Amino acid sequence: MRDADPQPVRLTDYRPPDWLVDTVDLDVRLHPQATRVVVRLGMRPNPLGRPGAPIVLDGDELELKSVALDGAPLAGAGYAATPSSLTILAPPQDPLVLTIETVLDPSANTKLMGLYCSSGTYCTQCEAEGFRRITYFPDRPDVLAVYTTRIEAECEEAPVLLGNGNKVDSGDVEGTTRHFAVWHDPWPKPCYLFALVGGKLDRITEPFVTATGKEVELGIYVEPGKAGRAGYAMDALKRSMRWDEEVFGCEYDLDVFNIVAVADFNMGAMENKGLNVFNDKYVLASPETATDADYANIEAIIAHEYFHNWTGNRITCRDWFQLCLKEGLTVFRDQEFSSDQRSRPVKRIADVRLLKSHQFAEDAGPLAHPVRPATYREINNFYTATVYEKGAEVVRMLKTLLSEEGFRAGMDLYFDRHDGQAATVEEFLTCFADANGADLSQFALWYAQSGTPQVEVNGHWDAAARSYRLDVRQTQVPTPGQPDKQPMLIPLALGLVGADGRDLPLVPHDGTNAAGSVLVVSRPEQSFVFRDVEARPVPSINRGFSAPVKLTTNLASEDLLFLARHDTDPFNRFEAGQTLALAHLVSASGLAPEKTSAGPPSGGGTALVEALIEALGASLEDETLDPAFIAQVLSVPSEGDIAREIGSEVDPDAIHAARRSLRRALGEALRPGLERAYGRHAPDGAYSPDAVSAGRRALRNAALELMASTGEAADIARALAHFETADNMTDRFFALSVLAHHAPAERDAALDAFYQRFRDDPLVIDKWLALQAQIAEPETLERVRELTRHPAFSMGNPNRVRALIGNFAAANQTQFHRPDGAGHLFVADAVLELDRRNPQVAARLLGAFKSWRSLEPTRRGSAERALRRIADGPGLSPDVSDIVARSLG
Repeated sequence: MRDADPQPVRLTDYRPPDWLVDTVDLDVRLHPQATRVVVRLGMRPNPLGRPGAPIVLDGDELELKSVALDGAPLAGAGYAATPSSLTILAPPQDPLVLTIETVLDPSANTKLMGLYCSSGTYCTQCEAEGFRRITYFPDRPDVLAVYTTRIEAECEEAPVLLGNGNKVDSGDVEGTTRHFAVWHDPWPKPCYLFALVGGKLDRITEPFVTATGKEVELGIYVEPGKAGRAGYAMDALKRSMRWDEEVFGCEYDLDVFNIVAVADFNMGAMENKGLNVFNDKYVLASPETATDADYANIEAIIAHEYFHNWTGNRITCRDWFQLCLKEGLTVFRDQEFSSDQRSRPVKRIADVRLLKSHQFAEDAGPLAHPVRPATYREINNFYTATVYEKGAEVVRMLKTLLSEEGFRAGMDLYFDRHDGQAATVEEFLTCFADANGADLSQFALWYAQSGTPQVEVNGHWDAAARSYRLDVRQTQVPTPGQPDKQPMLIPLALGLVGADGRDLPLVPHDGTNAAGSVLVVSRPEQSFVFRDVEARPVPSINRGFSAPVKLTTNLASEDLLFLARHDTDPFNRFEAGQTLALAHLVSASGLAPEKTSAGPPSGGGTALVEALIEALGASLEDETLDPAFIAQVLSVPSEGDIAREIGSEVDPDAIHAARRSLRRALGEALRPGLERAYGRHAPDGAYSPDAVSAGRRALRNAALELMASTGEAADIARALAHFETADNMTDRFFALSVLAHHAPAERDAALDAFYQRFRDDPLVIDKWLALQAQIAEPETLERVRELTRHPAFSMGNPNRVRALIGNFAAANQTQFHRPDGAGHLFVADAVLELDRRNPQVAARLLGAFKSWRSLEPTRRGSAERALRRIADGPGLSPDVSDIVARSLG
């Protein structure tokens, strides 16, 4: 067993491995309860390691059968073994071959880490530390080796045998009912990228010809009978491969590329070299079963895992502190891909909304940590929004600071200089500094300091001097372990919008304090002055969300309304409307915010609502705008957005009531425009998941929901008809959601009809479970309890758990944070139950408590009692123990 209270691992304690592994030859003989693994490790002392050091290998719940050194069995006195480690006490200080045999029980591996057998399929998951559950090994990402894997299984049980790299041999095992396949990966890799799969699987294949004419066989493997739902994933894969060649010059490097979709998987997907393993929800799609959001997620995650081939596989991380070096960078790359495939403004809005709802909340709570943490106890708990989403924003800022050409030059140098290596953040930044002659020492603080910088910008127009001055002040708030911080380097993209709605030329007063349209803020307080400004402009600040900061300004409501109608930057046009809505919702919640992004709103709540209605109405009627963009504009800030803006003493019931009231007011005031949009974007042909069609559906459905929020009988009838006549999952499920939230009388019949239609499709039933968990009514907790006993639900499947319990905890703030504490207690008990089965899923579920300190006293006390209940639970896993300790600490 792993230590339930592991000691902290610190970045400053890093030292190179004492022994290197050049080759790994694995022989894996699959069996449901007794899989035999024999590994031959070609090892040598590391010149950078400690002279004369023993060989120390990691394990996790392993059963050792034998050890041999250079072909000779090793006597018991020559090694020390436990289920969690194997030490060769006095190895010769020369190249050697170490042979180790272990036996595994894949069917009993409910943690779904290492090698497991679930739903009839053998599968591996080795990131971050799963390979040590297969065999003893120096399980760290800076040990790179060439792998050859022989996989053997019963022909009937596992007719498909897949591994990393290229298949070099296969056949039947003479005299048995078994067969084998041998896979060789010529590219050195860390063990976390090892993978094998065995089972009964269907597949689709297509060829891909790279930029240099190399033909690659692409394969997607799915459960029998589901191959017809893998076509979109294949199309997304081919587009990803071509895009990476064209935009980053990255060409694929093996003869085959395989993707396997499995039903039981802790993560979204895994980028194992040449053999990506996916949660099947991110591969399978058809118009009948998948929404537009599902199609977009498949496209993005297929791309993300493929892009890891270079940013993660060919260049990997020196240690797990550098996790952002592969994940943040690759998220940025998949965001850019999706932006090019779809609407760039809409994609940017969606990405920032995700960042604010997940990462800003993380930064504001007890789980805050830097993009590159300096210490950890359980690495599985640092696969976070900070590492992924904020990590991507840091890379985006590099591009903003250095220009498109400078950024590409830095990436080219990074690929050239570090190919085949395990790199660090410092080495990554050095490539950009060297390629551009830039000093990035202050910029590096984005990787080292946690928390969301607060930036206050106040504008002043001097009519006599015909100048405009922006006074900027940045503040770094204390976070756990970092009470005092240094000022950051913050790129703020800027536009000064004139009365005619056009951007004015930016002419710095002294020619030195602004670079083009980007203000480079580097000190606690700075001023930027622009000349030749004939009339007072309205500043559009942090365009495109150029920096992940919390921005406050002295803009009045009239200025925000102006930007919501005229700003040429789509993101800030959207953001202006959101800021107006947030200012009203905070006020209407009856709570005093620490400081709202809108600054002191003028005119009171009624005036803000009128301004918001005017802004949304203008966008709704503007047929030059992308329908997908208008749909985003019509969206009201989430309950989490409002709570984050308030900051403390949060009452989820008050927030929910204020948001519901505003949506009703908007539905009534905008009804004529909403009805026109609903009719104008009615379907006129067969379903297609393309961006234009998805945008039309998004706007039509947004209009449907706002009208239904009024509760009028005619609007509910329209939603019911929308549900009953829909010919695709996007429209059908959206209408079901409207009925679930706004039409209690019609809800149960619609939910039952949906279940009966899709009861045999687990991924669709996940939507059904999630929707019921999100209903903001007192009866929902009991409904969720009952659903945990439903035949469609299983505590053993991560997707089911995330759909039902995860959505209740993360997406139903009024019921999870019930004043009586029942919601907190329910989730706490679920965490304790799951921890015995699957600690990773349990720890992620526990993350719903991350903002508990911001609640009002009654709910705050309830959340603390629930966390202490978990902390006092017997035999906690390192995953859950780490999260609960940091949450309470």
